[in-house]
Amino acid sequence: MNPLPFAELELERYEITAGPLYRFRLDRRSFLQALGGGLAFFLLVDSADALAQETGRELRRTALPRNIGAWLHLQPDGRVTVYTGKVEVGQNVRTSLAQQVAEELRVAIEQISMVMGDTAQTPFDLGTFGSRTTPQMGTQLRRVAAAARQALIALAAERWQVPANRLRASNGHVEDPATGHRISYAELAAGTALAQAVIADPALEPPTRWSIAGQSVPKVNGELFVTGRHRYTSDLRLPGMFYGRVLRPPQLGATLEALDASAAQALPGVVIVRDGDFVGVAAESPELADRALALLRPTWKTRSGPSRNTLFEDLRRTADTSAAVVHTSGDPAAARSQVERWFEATYTVEYIAHAPLEPRAAVARWEGNRLTVWTGTQRPFAVREELAAAFHLPTEAVRVLVPDTGSAYGGKHTGEAALEAARLARAAGRPVKLVWTRQEEFTWAYFRPAGILTVRAGLDAIGRLWIWEFENYNSGTAALATPYTIPHQRIAFYPAQAPLRQGSYRALAATANHFARESAMDELARLAGRDPLEFRLAHLDDERLKDVFRTAAATFGWSPGKRPPGQGVGIAGGVEKGGRVATCAEVHVDRQTGRVVVVRLVTAFECGAIVNPDGLRNQIEGAMIQGLGGALFEAVDFANGQILTDRFSRYRVPRFRDVPQLQVVLVNRPDQPPAGAGETPIVGVAPAIANAIFDACGVRLRALPLLPGERLPNPTQAETSGKAAAGPGQ
Repeated sequence: MNPLPFAELELERYEITAGPLYRFRLDRRSFLQALGGGLAFFLLVDSADALAQETGRELRRTALPRNIGAWLHLQPDGRVTVYTGKVEVGQNVRTSLAQQVAEELRVAIEQISMVMGDTAQTPFDLGTFGSRTTPQMGTQLRRVAAAARQALIALAAERWQVPANRLRASNGHVEDPATGHRISYAELAAGTALAQAVIADPALEPPTRWSIAGQSVPKVNGELFVTGRHRYTSDLRLPGMFYGRVLRPPQLGATLEALDASAAQALPGVVIVRDGDFVGVAAESPELADRALALLRPTWKTRSGPSRNTLFEDLRRTADTSAAVVHTSGDPAAARSQVERWFEATYTVEYIAHAPLEPRAAVARWEGNRLTVWTGTQRPFAVREELAAAFHLPTEAVRVLVPDTGSAYGGKHTGEAALEAARLARAAGRPVKLVWTRQEEFTWAYFRPAGILTVRAGLDAIGRLWIWEFENYNSGTAALATPYTIPHQRIAFYPAQAPLRQGSYRALAATANHFARESAMDELARLAGRDPLEFRLAHLDDERLKDVFRTAAATFGWSPGKRPPGQGVGIAGGVEKGGRVATCAEVHVDRQTGRVVVVRLVTAFECGAIVNPDGLRNQIEGAMIQGLGGALFEAVDFANGQILTDRFSRYRVPRFRDVPQLQVVLVNRPDQPPAGAGETPIVGVAPAIANAIFDACGVRLRALPLLPGERLPNPTQAETSGKAAAGPGQ
């Protein structure tokens, strides 16, 4: 099957191509100060073109620095400082990237210091998303380290007047086995910038010979986190700092008509800002900022807003079929005459929130016309661009730094808090820290897209899957293509007018597409009278995917046959971001009460050569638990433009009591390059649980979340969206 013609950036990253969040006004004096003397030239770039340019800068590597010094510095004490625009948001890439550099440079990992996500020090980077850090940045830093190692060996060879090929690098030194000479990297690099070009294809250590990479190295700086000494953005303090709050509208789409700020302005130590629709306060303490915000008297113009009860109707009604992304292979229409059994079903996924434990936060400081912002974001260079555009500054005048950040899951690509803190800091004339409240995070951040997914499929006379027609409305294109070998296919994505702000979420639409596809594969297996695992394997040519299915099933103890009443098992899996995953689930359903308990989850995962097994296992377990929430009960409730699930007491996430027995099986493939692992392990959880529920009680659930009321829905309602029929073309 030919790959689907999708862009490198999946189409559901809506937040990346969205318009600017703020356009702040400047008086004439500020305008001239920002621009300096001389003529001002303005270039208006279409957002899609800008995105394409940025994408090219990273993915095609046309603008990546080629000199070693941009990426790696050798310090006089023998330590190695490594620079990358990637950021640490809980996925432990600070450790895994350091491992890969240490491996190629032949130094202990304790000698590596990573500088991450600082736009003034690190090379440009599109962002930390898409499971690209390990396969792309890891490979880039391995090349840099290998090139540096070769350069150091060349320096030693020149100093000793011996052939370079007889020297070796080890433990931060270059050695000559023939003479016993040994010299440290620091001595060799003294007075040398190591600025030679990065070799295009330096000899890299194969994974089969890794001694530092490939091992379960403890988390770099881990003690700071477990002892509470790590400084998140919300912990930062600057001398003379004020605290900011922003006035939010009462509902989505409301606009500000008038503002009475007199009472708030009367408070000492308070600054009030109104700039277009932006209204905020900065004050000497958080309590004073809250008090000033409460004293503002806004007049809002509201309008009728979207509601959850019409969500899927709205998505179908507004779907733009003219903008469809379609892939066809074979001839599905003609092939219908050879179909013996026909299947149709519709699946839905709700909006869900990222619900990070660390809400958005930023600290902004102006020094003349230069702006520095500390904030938790996955895209520091993009936030720098946002700030420069909002304040009419050259990008060189803006610096963004990202402290290691607590959780993101795709939800921190944009710079709302950074923009707001910077606007307040400019008005206050001193640094301002702004931390979103939990209610703001649940209401004004973007959500994982909702979607409608339809499946139409046909089995031939021998029970082979002959036709596959798959349509996705709104949620996106990640993992839209099926990994199964099916002769006749039509696969389509239709964008729609989303009622809520939506954007990236862990695995993007791969969760929705796998839920629909793997649920349908289970239904088709039963229609064909075959075991769900056997049916999948019969339609797979991807040996790596077949291997993880078999591994998960063997570990789980998968076996066809009758089970005790209420017990059910399910299986699901797929391919995404270069990784292969299979998940088995065991559930127990109490038909009297409708209570469903997920008893056990087993996930087998393969992402090529494993860099840090323990870190990878943590990633997979985290994805499984996060997937549990989306599978069972997470959903954003909204009515007339108001988000009703605006705090944890109203938005259900997995709790300790919900977590089943988890088992992770790592399938290491040192013969394959490393692939990303932060997203893919989540995708098999929901369909495996849905399939297990059907196996337990015969109720087919085709909507995520499966248990919105935390009980089994009415069986009749659960079956209304799908049908199976006999006969060709039915």
